[in-house]
Amino acid sequence: MTIKKPILTRRSVLKTGLALGATGAIPSTFFINHAWAQDTSYDGDVFDAEGATLNVGEWGGGWEEFVRKGLTDQFEADFNCKINWDSSFPWFPKFVTQGAQDPVYDICNWNLPNLMQTNAAGDYFLSTEEVKANVPNAADCWDFAFASGAGVTWAYQPYVYAYRTDRGDPVNNFRDFWADRFANKRGTYGTENGLMHCFFMACAKEWGTDQYDMDAAFKALQDAMPMKVSEFTFNMLSLLERGEVDVAVHIEGEALALKRKGAPVDVWQWDSHPILTQTKTISRYSNPMQKKLAFALLNRTLEPSFLNAFGDEFLWRPTNSKAAITAPLAEEGVVNTAAATEAFWVPDWDFFVQNKLEITDRLNGIFGL
Repeated sequence: MTIKKPILTRRSVLKTGLALGATGAIPSTFFINHAWAQDTSYDGDVFDAEGATLNVGEWGGGWEEFVRKGLTDQFEADFNCKINWDSSFPWFPKFVTQGAQDPVYDICNWNLPNLMQTNAAGDYFLSTEEVKANVPNAADCWDFAFASGAGVTWAYQPYVYAYRTDRGDPVNNFRDFWADRFANKRGTYGTENGLMHCFFMACAKEWGTDQYDMDAAFKALQDAMPMKVSEFTFNMLSLLERGEVDVAVHIEGEALALKRKGAPVDVWQWDSHPILTQTKTISRYSNPMQKKLAFALLNRTLEPSFLNAFGDEFLWRPTNSKAAITAPLAEEGVVNTAAATEAFWVPDWDFFVQNKLEITDRLNGIFGL
């Protein structure tokens, strides 16, 4: 992927100067006085932020409650700062409305489709190389943690089929989803859910020539109809538990959590091995103090101690090679090794974003939405 860097041309500077009402030459202090033009670095140590506020975009609910208790409450105390947490997703319109040079968030948590859409819209984020240079714990992450080019992935789950074990043979092939025994008992997601986006590209790869074969994916999804279409994974788990669907597109940890509750459910990981990721970005034009705090918070997010606790709570896998796999996943044979991560596939989200309008329109027609 292309790594974006700030572009300050004479034309862009002149446009900015004119917008500010400048009538003469742009003074040399133009760049120096802009906070985002100042270099900011972080070496991993605790520092006094003197009460500064760090604007964070991240999921709410039980997720926020856990992260506050397990990470940010102590972070605020250690760094003498305040976390301003916003969970009102989506982030894309907020970034675009406020503009790159006045970022709505200093650090933000994403799923890759939405991140790549925003990254393509402007110079909002530091590149992965810039982040790695200022986040010491990033050095211990597997290579796929940097696939976006615009942040660091800190946790992930493989995409799977979750299926009822009391409805016949186990699922062990991607095309089993289309088996006659699952007619009218298949579950997938609406066109705004990232699981549907990945399923679409996995279908293209399985039924066509590669992940870009959209016609093959549209045909495969048409052939799978009728399907139960859900908006959220937790609702899909309810459909599985009640027996309203017998097989569903899902993610590993959540589905295994239902299995651990005693439901007759198991999972099969797709053989193309795509992964759902949690990726944090740092805004390029945040003020120096906020940018330094963002580096520090991301560094603590990548600490094995936090990743271990997070995995125990939500059954997500860590990208830090030194973190542990939570016991429930270890019991399923999951390990955190280089060999275990080699097969993981991060779909081409730039391609999906470029074609999202067409894909959404045609899928809504297939689903009758």
